[in-house]
Amino acid sequence: MTSSALSRLSNINRHLKPTVSHSCDSDGATGMPVKISPEVSNALSCGRAVVALESTIISHGMPYPRNLETAKEVEAIVRTNGAVPATVAILDGIPCIGLSIEQLERLANLGTKAQKAARRDIAHIVATRGNGATTVSATMVFASMVGIPVFVTGGIGGVHRHGENTMDISSDLTELGRTPVAVISAGVKSILDIPRTLEYLETQGVCVAAYKTNEFPAFFTEKSGSKVHCRVDTPEDCAQLIDANIKLKLGTGILIAVPIPKEHAASGSLIESAIQIALKEARDKNIIGNAETPFLLARVSELTGGASLASNIALVKNNAALGAKISVALAQLRESCNTGDAQSVS
Repeated sequence: MTSSALSRLSNINRHLKPTVSHSCDSDGATGMPVKISPEVSNALSCGRAVVALESTIISHGMPYPRNLETAKEVEAIVRTNGAVPATVAILDGIPCIGLSIEQLERLANLGTKAQKAARRDIAHIVATRGNGATTVSATMVFASMVGIPVFVTGGIGGVHRHGENTMDISSDLTELGRTPVAVISAGVKSILDIPRTLEYLETQGVCVAAYKTNEFPAFFTEKSGSKVHCRVDTPEDCAQLIDANIKLKLGTGILIAVPIPKEHAASGSLIESAIQIALKEARDKNIIGNAETPFLLARVSELTGGASLASNIALVKNNAALGAKISVALAQLRESCNTGDAQSVS
């Protein structure tokens, strides 16, 4: 058997392993720790490009039916650019990697009735057979579990403003420090403390790269005033970076920050003003913890007449297109390495 065939067999075994039964339901029926859709499972087994997608943006990011429309559009963009979308959620206590149209519709209709699920919430939601919409940290956990190296989101969480006093720091940052998945985002949400977030990521040993720029983007706007030490200019550059991180077994994720397209960037001063108002309202109403970000984003959208929501959707779509291209480049890189190995053996 050639080296290439052995590599492919190993790839198949690695991706099918997570679906092996490990638990039993109360009626004695065998259950699965995770459920991978046939489309995603087949793509992983064949070494094709797959892009993980979070589901909090569906349940908590915008109202129905716009959330469902956006979810379908984002998945379509991933497919158009050559990759298979794998939206992640927990439904009836089962972590699902790759959702059907019916499951997307169910999640969109559930809205905020689905629990916002970070890493800490996974076991509880599964144990109680609940429904959870995965945040960045939880999506990274499941993507890594089944071998999906690229994950697309809008923006990650970070250190909240005044976080030096409140210690309100998103688990997204610690997840990036311990889970080897590349996260494609529009940087850090501008409602957060961006300089402190970057400092925290540095402490976690996370490589932060900016796409076609030397400055870290601020979610709604292209610039934050904070520089990065790593710049990537093509999907192939990103693939090389991800491949090196995985081969070196550094054990950390990579954050690839992509500026929002110029034609969709809302006025930075308008949004910053709205953020200050929303932050004060959140403090006055004692809205803290994981309830704060959804409140702030919704309030900022109201204050900006929907401009921030339109920008949010535009940047997610932009990230999805680039994330798919990166995933395709990474799959091609791995295939060329396998081919080279086979030729050297023969």
